[in-house]
Amino acid sequence: MLRYSDLLCREMKARGYEVRVIAPQPFATRVYDRGVVGKWLGYIDKYLIFPLQLRAVARGWDWVHVCDHSNSMYLPHVDAARSSITCHDLLAVEAALQQHSMADVGRRVSLTGRVQQSWIRKHLVKARRVICVSHATERGLRALGADGVIVTIHNPLNRAFAPASADAVQAIRTRAGLAEGEAYLLHVGGNQWYKNRVGVLRIFAELRQRSDFAAMRLVMAGKDWNGEMHAALLALGLGDAVVELKNPSDAEVEALYTGCAAMLFPSLQEGFGWPIIEAQCCGALVVTSDRDPMREIAGETALLIAPADPAAAAAEIALRWSERAVLRAEGMRNAENYTTERLMPKYDEFFRQGAIA
Repeated sequence: MLRYSDLLCREMKARGYEVRVIAPQPFATRVYDRGVVGKWLGYIDKYLIFPLQLRAVARGWDWVHVCDHSNSMYLPHVDAARSSITCHDLLAVEAALQQHSMADVGRRVSLTGRVQQSWIRKHLVKARRVICVSHATERGLRALGADGVIVTIHNPLNRAFAPASADAVQAIRTRAGLAEGEAYLLHVGGNQWYKNRVGVLRIFAELRQRSDFAAMRLVMAGKDWNGEMHAALLALGLGDAVVELKNPSDAEVEALYTGCAAMLFPSLQEGFGWPIIEAQCCGALVVTSDRDPMREIAGETALLIAPADPAAAAAEIALRWSERAVLRAEGMRNAENYTTERLMPKYDEFFRQGAIA
């Protein structure tokens, strides 16, 4: 969300707007910022002190835009006729409403979590003007009862991604322990339930049974593996065929995209799906879920699979593997739709229409 607010700030300034970013600052947490006490003092900073600051600052500005839907509780502290909010996803809200199975979420949302998400939902649904980052998110918001002015503006890339140099690709291959000429599939993501990282392992295990993929390895870039992933790796007998690459830099991710045989992104759900566009910018073949918003973002330029059915997913990948060169080229063209040059004028129009209304 910080990258998103930085992008809006930078790009709107470039278009002649005067912009100021305001966010909660530590006051109560200066006294103590650890453990449960620090957590509750942080709530004082966010929910008691910051709204007062926001009220004072907002009076001097023509428009206030809240960059993260999880901060919807700040909307009552600004003029409703001169404010808006971006909704990135409804994953936490829907989890609190138990719209996802326990098998997916992995654990029940706590009572405080449910209260917080109810608070977020209440003010988000009442917002007069909302930007959603995908049509899938917009549909979900309307299903919750929102009836304000809601538009979808896809996320612009928050940094330039492009095919990495041969030296950069070789450097990340060396860090990953890949042998000369050894092909690899790539997954980029964290351990959130919807990222389906165990599903990635299962799909890879199915692919390894096919001759075109038997010698490939899988590089999983992102957060440390959790216990479930380690157990799945052992149960599937994948051994050192899978590489854990912890917290790569942006430049290293760019090189990983550039050098991979394909990027596996079988998410169960997303708000948008950044890695799809990032990978396509680098010329990678994207394999992603035949679900929205993934298919909305990738269109027909990715290889779409059933994310919860590893055998069917592997079969579809193998069936269409010969199309990979065409899909790569189409993917790079698709990524051109997500530049700031294409998408920031829509923000300009959204804010101007709000100011006129």
